[in-house]
Amino acid sequence: NSPASEKYACCPLPPYLEDSGCVLEEEDHGGRPLRDVCFHLLKLYSDRHYDLDQLLDPQSITSDPLDFRLSWHLWEVLRALNFTHLSQQSQGVLNVGYAAQLESEGLWEWSIFILLHQPDPR
Repeated sequence: NSPASEKYACCPLPPYLEDSGCVLEEEDHGGRPLRDVCFHLLKLYSDRHYDLDQLLDPQSITSDPLDFRLSWHLWEVLRALNFTHLSQQSQGVLNVGYAAQLESEGLWEWSIFILLHQPDPR
């Protein structure tokens, strides 16, 4: 019940921002506050229809916005648990982003494996 000017705890920031101090209103490029992936997982646990775009945003995990490794694997785990409310566009971004990342490392075989998970067969 404290006023907004008297915050008693810092926002749950991603690990790469933890030492930057208490940032109360930092927002990412989408206009949403940037939070740690663990915070988003807790929100998903309490609300099965929580926005998966926020949870799977690479910036909630790492400072590199093009590092889709953990986001893609986390999406596959969530999909196996019957969380299906991620848009096809967002699924495509995850698949193509991770496949491009693997291809740039010379792992084109794994890149093809990732692209086989594309939801739209076209």
